[in-house]
Amino acid sequence: MNIRPQPGPQETFLGTSADIAIYGGAAGGGKTWALLLEPLRHIGNPRFGAVIFRRTYRQVTQEGGMWDESTNLYPLVRGVDKESTLEWTFPKGSRVRFAHLQHNKNRYDWQGAQIPLIEFDELTHFSSTQFWYLISRNRSMCGVKPYTRATTNPDADSWVAGFIKWWIDQETGLPIMDRSGVLRWLVRVGQDIHWFGSRREARRAFPRILPKSVTFIPANLTDNPALLSADPSYLATLMSLPLVERERLLNGNWRIRPSAGKVFNRAWFEVVEAVPVGPDAVECRFWDFAATEKKTQGDDPDFTAAVLMRYVGGVWYVLDVQTFRKTNTDPEFVNLSRQDQQRTRRQGITYLVRWETEGGSSGKKESRRLAGLLPGMDARGVRPRGDKIQRARGLSAQSEAGNVKLLEALWTEQWLDHMHAVPDGAHDDIMDGSSGAFNALRSQYKKPGASQYA
Repeated sequence: MNIRPQPGPQETFLGTSADIAIYGGAAGGGKTWALLLEPLRHIGNPRFGAVIFRRTYRQVTQEGGMWDESTNLYPLVRGVDKESTLEWTFPKGSRVRFAHLQHNKNRYDWQGAQIPLIEFDELTHFSSTQFWYLISRNRSMCGVKPYTRATTNPDADSWVAGFIKWWIDQETGLPIMDRSGVLRWLVRVGQDIHWFGSRREARRAFPRILPKSVTFIPANLTDNPALLSADPSYLATLMSLPLVERERLLNGNWRIRPSAGKVFNRAWFEVVEAVPVGPDAVECRFWDFAATEKKTQGDDPDFTAAVLMRYVGGVWYVLDVQTFRKTNTDPEFVNLSRQDQQRTRRQGITYLVRWETEGGSSGKKESRRLAGLLPGMDARGVRPRGDKIQRARGLSAQSEAGNVKLLEALWTEQWLDHMHAVPDGAHDDIMDGSSGAFNALRSQYKKPGASQYA
C-alpha cells in the first residue's frame, strides 16, 4: 500500500532534516495528517516510540480530532489501537501515543522519559515552558535521531510568533515563501535563544553546546487538494469568518490581531427606520451587569448594559440599548423586561431575557434571584464560553456580511462608536450585551419565514 504525503508543503515538511520543524500557519493545510504520517517511517523499528501532544484530553478525543483521524490511517499499516491509553502498537513493536498537557505542571509527568519523536498539534496552545521542557525529553536509544514536529495556526500574541519571526514578513504578517523550509540554527542558554545562519556559526559561538536546526513550512487550504475535493464548502466556511480570524485561518497572517475597526466596523451597519415582524421573529434583551458603580471623580467603571435584539427573516436588528452606572439595577431590570414582554405579546414575538452568570454557588444563587424577579418569563443566566472576542465572533461575522442592522434612535451613534472601538475602547459592556443577545437568539430562533413591516 502506497501511503504518501501530498506534493507541496506537506511533502516538504515530511522530508525536512530539521531537528524542530513547524508546519501550517493557516487552516486546511493538511496539518493533522502530516503529524500522523511522520511516525510511520519508523514503525519497522521495534524500539521506536512517538508521542503526539494536544493541550487537553478533549482535543485529542473529540469528534474528528487526532485520535479519530488516526483510526482512519493506522489500521492500514496493521496498527492495533488501545483506546483506553490512546496508544497504537505496530507489528514490529513500535508505538505511537497520544497525550495532553492541560496544565504547565503536567510537563513533569514526563520527567525521565526518552521520546525519539515528539509532536505538538496546535503549538500556540502550549506554553513555551511546556515546549522547552518536552524538548529536554526528546532523546533516543533506538537508533533514530531525536527530533520534534509541530503544527500551528497563527496567533500574533503567542510565543510561537516570536519564535518563527525570521520566516514571517513583519509588515504584512504573511510567510516569506522564499524562506519556507530554510534551516536556521539555535542555541538556547537559559531563557535566551541565539540564532545562526549555519551550524558552523553556532558551534563557533558556543563550542560546548550542540545547536538545533529549526525550520518553518507554511501551508494553507490551497495546498490540500484532498480536503478541497472532499469538502468543497470548506473554503466558503473560512471566507465567512470574521475579518481577523479569516486573515489568520485563510491567509495565514501572523501579525493581525483584534483592533478598532477590525472586529466591528461602523461601515458594516445599516440604520433603518422600521424593523420587520414575522412568524419567525424572536427577541432577546441581554443584560451585562456591572460589578461596581462610579463613586468618585475619575472613576470609569463599566456600565450595566441592556441590549435588545430581534432576529427575523435571517437578519439581526438592534432595537434598544440602555446603560446604567449603578450597582442595583433591579428596578430597571424588572420594568424593561415587563415593557418588552407586553409589546412582544401584542406583536406575537417570542421574548427571552438573558444575562451572564458566573460559576459557583454564588453565581447560581444570583441567577435564581434574578429569574425570581420575572415570574412567567423565559429568563435565565448563561455561562460565558471563551473570552469576550471569541464570544463576539458570530456577531462580527454576521455584521461584516450585512446581516446586522440598527434601528434609528438616540443611542445609535453611541452603539456604533462603542462597537467600532472594540477592543481598544475604554469599555466593552455594550459589546458584551450585544454579543450575548446575538448568541442567545442564534441558539433559539425559528426557521425564517415571511415577514412584514410594522
